Amino acid sequence: MRNVMFSLLTFLALAVAAPALAAEERPPPLNCEAGPAKKTYGGNPWLVYACDDGRSAVVVADQGNPAMPLYFIFYVKPDGAVRLYGEGTGAKSATQPAFDDLSKLDQAAVAALVAEARAAKAGP
Repeated sequence: MRNVMFSLLTFLALAVAAPALAAEERPPPLNCEAGPAKKTYGGNPWLVYACDDGRSAVVVADQGNPAMPLYFIFYVKPDGAVRLYGEGTGAKSATQPAFDDLSKLDQAAVAALVAEARAAKAGP
């Protein structure tokens, strides 16, 4: 199940970020398996996975979160510009407050999330 989730996260990261960006801004293929770190955004639980580019992260609605199914992708470009994308069909009343919280994060805050996810030990 863990491998399926990670494969899904990798696919979703590519599927959402690639069409949303101009060709010159497209991120490289991202593998976002490190983590998860458990966080709260918009008053609900989220799981944060670090991507293998060392800069980017995926934030996935955790069990019991009315935003489920939904995920956000922080793509941090090599020049440090932060892009936030979201995809899902969860309750807007849960997704918007989380988006509002996440959109306040700058490059340093995303780097801290990536470090926290890398340090987190995944469950069985």
